[in-house]
Order: sequence, then structure tokens, then C-alpha cells
Amino acid sequence: MIVANKPTTDPTEVSYFVPLAIIGALFFIFGFVTWQNGALIPYLKMVCQLSDTQAIMVAFAFYVAYTVMALPMAAILERTGFKNGMALGLLILVAGFLLYMPAAYYQQFSIFLVAQFVIGSGLTILQTAANPYVVKVGPEKSAAVRIMFMGLMNKGAGVIAPLAFTAIVLGDFASLSSVSLAAMSAVEQSETITALSHGLIYPYLGMAVVFTVLAWLLKMSPLPELPLEEEQQTDEKGQAAKTSILQFPALVLGALTLFVYVGAEVIAGDTIGLFASNLGVANASSLTSYTMAFMLLGYALGIVLIPRLVSQERALTASAVAGLVCSAMVVFSNTNSTGVSAVLWGWLGVPLLPDTITFIALLGFANALVWPAVWPLALAGLGKFTARGSALLIMGICGGAIVPLAYGLLSDAVNGQTAYWIMLPLYSFILYYALLGHKKRHW
Repeated sequence: MIVANKPTTDPTEVSYFVPLAIIGALFFIFGFVTWQNGALIPYLKMVCQLSDTQAIMVAFAFYVAYTVMALPMAAILERTGFKNGMALGLLILVAGFLLYMPAAYYQQFSIFLVAQFVIGSGLTILQTAANPYVVKVGPEKSAAVRIMFMGLMNKGAGVIAPLAFTAIVLGDFASLSSVSLAAMSAVEQSETITALSHGLIYPYLGMAVVFTVLAWLLKMSPLPELPLEEEQQTDEKGQAAKTSILQFPALVLGALTLFVYVGAEVIAGDTIGLFASNLGVANASSLTSYTMAFMLLGYALGIVLIPRLVSQERALTASAVAGLVCSAMVVFSNTNSTGVSAVLWGWLGVPLLPDTITFIALLGFANALVWPAVWPLALAGLGKFTARGSALLIMGICGGAIVPLAYGLLSDAVNGQTAYWIMLPLYSFILYYALLGHKKRHW
């Protein structure tokens, strides 16, 4: 049970810089560990001689932990408190890093998958604690802005992590690919795989040491506990307190909103290169960075506008409408036309892209404010249920695995461009939550 302490100072006099700086560092860690998967998947495909489907299991084992472990980790948070729970999450990451050592030494893919699940579990408790911390540690009306700052830290780590992995783990093997490895003689191939796998051991041992120190520093830090027990779980008529997170419609609908949002985000980021490649666009594999760039632009704009000029609810509404417009334009635009792209990219000196690709990239801008806006709206008034409510929202991340699969099946059945129709119901649900869903207090 989380024990609350009465604030000793006026809330307006409280400085939130130190706790937000600590949480910001944690969000950088989330991004660094998560975005390593992009480099880890092709690496393990070579080391363990995997098929593409087997290699994708690296990501599956990681993300499935968010769904399987969310509620158990929330129960732990209710016993330990948020601060101690986050320190425990870092130690769980350490356990996962240490599992990489025997996995790499013996080149055992099954141990790698266990390690991925353990690391995903550690991030689950960290995310379950950190997101409501960002919401609750300052004024509620500016919570979306704080989450956007955290998003900048997360995406910044996403730029660094693959580069660091390539430089530190791969080293002299940075140019190695599955094709070049397969062309080697059996003896040379075996020696290369052994050297490649052993290159993982010391970097992950170093990460284990660093994260152990970080867990101790977090434990000793001045991060305050959240006074969640002070919030009352009564309805607007002062009736009996609620007893389950399922009695909060805005929360449940918020979790569904995050499910469809994460699915839309992954489709926008991960299918743009595939679709562009099918159109014969050069450097298609780099186009995810265009989507991410628009997302960062959206974060920056949100930081400036919220809550000074735009409320969190209106920002979410605008995001949903922008997503609907861009999705429709993806479906209906001419893949041979570059008129819109000429206006958007010409003055930047960027090579022209088909308008269809440009509208997919613009979905990153539409997506930017959804996650930051949904969290404070969904967690409002949960009080002692905040940990479990946060866990339910975290479970929505599994949309990133399920919804893109539906896109892929639709793409195979019809074609890649028509398959983007799937985005319209996703953004329609986000629009419903922005206008009505977040206001629901009774089923």
C-alpha cells in the first residue's frame, strides 16, 4: 500500500525540476533499451542462424511482457511504492542483461528469448510507474507537455541506441550481413559467428554494472512518493467509492485508445519503407526517419501550444482529425504525383517523394500528441488505482504487434495502398475518445 504524506509546502512553490530530470533519464533508458531491438534482430539472425520469422520472435518476446506482466507489476508497485518499484525495475533489467552472457557464449536462442522477456518485464514496471509519475508530479493541465518532453528523451535515445550497438557490439563486423556470412566457407563462418556472439558479452556485462549503480542512485535520490491516497474515488454525487479499475470507463476506453494508437504509430513508422520499396523509391529503408522527424516536430509544437493556447482534449481531437485526413490522402493520392511533396520538401532540398509516401510520413505529426494527451485524461481521478490503471494503459502497447499484422494480411489480400484503409477506424476511435470517451464516468 502506498502511504501518502501531506505536502509541507504550497503546491505552487514546489520545484518539479529534480523529479522530472530523474524521470527524464529513465525515459532515455526506456528508449535506449527498446530501440536496441532494431539492431538486435538482424544481429541474432546471423549469430543463431535464424529465419526471418524466428528473428521477429526477439521483438515478440520483448513486447509480450508488457501484456503478461503489466498487472503483476502494478501489484508490486502498490506494495513497494513508485520510487522503490522503479529501482526494482532497473534491477530486473540487470537480470536480463546478465542472461545475455550465457546466451551469447553458447549461442542459445531460447536463452536470448528469456532474456528479452525479462528485460521487457523490467521495462513494464518502469513504464507503469514512470508515466503516471509524469502526470501526477505537476499541474494536471500541463501533463501532456511533460510527457512530450519525455517523448523527446525516448526518441533521442532511439537515434543513439542502434549506432552505439553497431559501434560497440559489432565493431569490425559492422558491414557484415546475412548474405556475406552465408558466402563464407564453413570454417570461416563458424569462427565469425563465434567472434560475433562473444562481442555481446562484455558490453552487456558493462550495462548490468551501470544499471545496478543507477538503481542504487534512484533509491537514494530525492524523488518524492506520489500522494495518491489523498484522491477520492467517488463519483460526482459523492456516492460509494469504486472498487475496480473496470469501473472507470474513461480509463478502459483510454487503454483501447492506446491500443489503436500504438498500432497506427507502428504502421506509420514501419510500413513506409516497405511500401516505398514496392514503388521503387530509392533509399526506402531510411524513410522511417521521415515519420519520426514529423513526430518530433509534433512534440515541439505541442510543447509550445499546450496548455497555453490549446487544451489536451483539443490537441487530441486535432491529432485524430489530422490522422483521418492523412490516412484518406494515402489511400486516394496518386503514387506518381509529387505536387504536395514539391511544396513540402522542395525548400528543404530533400529529394522528392511520391505524395502517397509524404502523407504516410505526415502521420508521424498526427500521432505525436496522442500518447501525451491520453495519459492524463485516462488517469484523472484514479487515486489509489493509479498503478493498476497505468498497467492497463501499458497493456495497450500490444496494439503495436496485433494491428500491423492486420495491415499485412490486408496488404497481401489487396495491395499496400488500399490496406491503409485500416487507419481510418483507428483514428475514428481516437476522435471518439477525444470528444466523448474521456468524459464518461459511468457505463
